[in-house]
Amino acid sequence: MIAALIVPKTRDLGDGFQVRRALPAVEKRAVGPFVFFDQMGPVRLAAGKGLDVRPHPHIGLATITYLFSGEILHRDSLGTVQPILPGEVNWMTAGRGIVHSERTPPALRAAGPAVLEGGLRLIAGTLHGARSPVPTFSPIFYAVAELAAGASVTVPAEHEERAAYVAEGEVEVGSRRFPAGQLLVFKSGKDLLVKASLASRVLLLGGEPLGERHMWWNFVSSRKER
Repeated sequence: MIAALIVPKTRDLGDGFQVRRALPAVEKRAVGPFVFFDQMGPVRLAAGKGLDVRPHPHIGLATITYLFSGEILHRDSLGTVQPILPGEVNWMTAGRGIVHSERTPPALRAAGPAVLEGGLRLIAGTLHGARSPVPTFSPIFYAVAELAAGASVTVPAEHEERAAYVAEGEVEVGSRRFPAGQLLVFKSGKDLLVKASLASRVLLLGGEPLGERHMWWNFVSSRKER
């Protein structure tokens, strides 16, 4: 059932704020249209401290930010200033190119974070007959499942490529257990059951493969010369 098991590499952005990058990896370059996949935090920042992802460019890439808790302020070179809140979707499409930053907003930097609770939520694409209102450019699914111990979620075979990222807790697939901080890439062709051994938060993702893409830093293109 498991085609690849990926343990993300950890990078420190400063002030103890860590990012875990699961994709791309040697074991799997992409899952469906997901060519990058990062987990930010979790971390409780002291008063006066905050996240500062400074201005940087992208081309040929749609970035999606989904928060479990806290708040991030998005700014970009189109003049957009948009708070990102838990349970909301921040989707930025960089065609010819865009520059953006993501920071803890001043009010939250001084005060502290918020918390979101919930069950299975479809962030983008289609899953279990439901469709997210977020516009997409290819067949895709991205969902978050918050599971009590003993609860389970089915990952249907409707999408060619599928994976599950264990953000918190521990899950079982078949007879194997997987703790937090691992990306499970599934084989195609059959429905799969992901069961929570402990209270868990799991991200489900995948879709139709994009085909060959050239990637360098934050730039993605189907043409190497671009």
